[in-house]
Parts: sequence; C-alpha cells; structure tokens
Amino acid sequence: MHSPFPAPIPTEMLLLAYRSGIFPMADRRDDPEVFWVEPKDRAIIPLERFHASKSLRKAIGKETFRVTIDEAFDAVIEACAKPRKDHPESWISDRIIASYRNLHRAGHTHSIECWEEDQLVGGLYGVCFDQVFCGESMFSERSNASKIALAWLVSLMRRAGYRLLDCQFMTDHLRTLGAVEITQKHYLEGLAQCAGEADMTLPQAFSDQIREAKDAHSSPGKFIAQSLTQTS
Repeated sequence: MHSPFPAPIPTEMLLLAYRSGIFPMADRRDDPEVFWVEPKDRAIIPLERFHASKSLRKAIGKETFRVTIDEAFDAVIEACAKPRKDHPESWISDRIIASYRNLHRAGHTHSIECWEEDQLVGGLYGVCFDQVFCGESMFSERSNASKIALAWLVSLMRRAGYRLLDCQFMTDHLRTLGAVEITQKHYLEGLAQCAGEADMTLPQAFSDQIREAKDAHSSPGKFIAQSLTQTS
C-alpha cells in the first residue's frame, strides 16, 4: 500500500540545506513534492535591534498570555499551515509537517506558544542549529500573540548565546519589529560566523529565565519587557 505522500525529508538532508542557506517549500497543503528556495535577499532580525513598541512591552510585562516552549509543537505547526485570507494555499505541506516533526524529535526545531487559559492562541516555530534560529512561520488568533512569542524568542536567543535570527522573506510586519534585508552572500557569511554550539539550548534558556524570575520574586514577562526596553 502506497503512502499518501513521499517519505519525510531526511533530517540530515534538511540540516545540510539550512546550513547551506536553502529551505523547502510546497505549492499547497497536499503537494507531494517540495522545491528548494535560495532567496536573493534575506530578512533577518539583529537581536540587538529587535523593536518592541511600548504597548507590546506592556503586554509582555503584564503576561497577557501564558508562554511555553515545545509544549504544543504539533498544534503550532498545524495552526501555521491553515489557509489564511491572503494565502488560501499553504506552503506548509503534509510532507513538510512530517519532516519538521522528525527534526523536532531530533532537537532541531522548537515552538513557542501563547495560551489564553488552556487555549492556544498564537505561536511560532523554526529550525535551530549552531547559533542560528530560522523562523519558519507564526500565527496569531489574539492581538499581539505572535509578537509576544517572537519577543520571547529574541530574549531566549540572547540568553542562550544565539547570534542569528533568520526570517527568510521580508514583510512590512517584520520590518516594524526591526528586521533588515541582506544579500544571500552576506547571509551565508553570517552563517559561517555562527558555527559552533550555543551556550545552551533554547529550552534550557527558558528554564533559566523562569528560575531567575522566581528567585527575584518577579515574573518572566517583566524580565523580558525590561530587557527589550534597553534595546528598543
């Protein structure tokens, strides 16, 4: 009996692609094929230039949402793959979802979730290797939910010793958050400079953040909001 779609992309092949500055996409959710993308220009967010508006910092400090890491990876990627008004066909196919689930089990993809009580209302996921995090997609069902997830990601990357946050394609939304566009040549140079392990994993940085806030009788959100005030 044949599989409904080809086997997932092998984990090592995916990691090699990301280390080479390329990544897979599909034309639609049920597309059995993938194509490999190497953008001419690349959007990145310099960690020290991430811009959080006053209202966003306030929402983070008030802990509008409960934030977790890797608590609902499958649910986040499924939410990101849903059709949207401006994108009725998703580039995140079933084959790509299966491939990133394998990467997640290998410790090379992470998700950050925003919760309203027990309801998942926003989040993001991406691929990590060396000192690099490649943001793949995000979703938001409440105001600021995806932005708060991204702010947490930036804070965790700083704490963990990551250096490069890749956003792949520039959008007006990303530009307001501090994203800049660089050539693929400069992006590959940046990848080379980020070789080697980070100081800790993102889940370790998350636990570190929670523990430090508890020791200070504060909240993780207030810690993050304060750190963003220093750079925004």
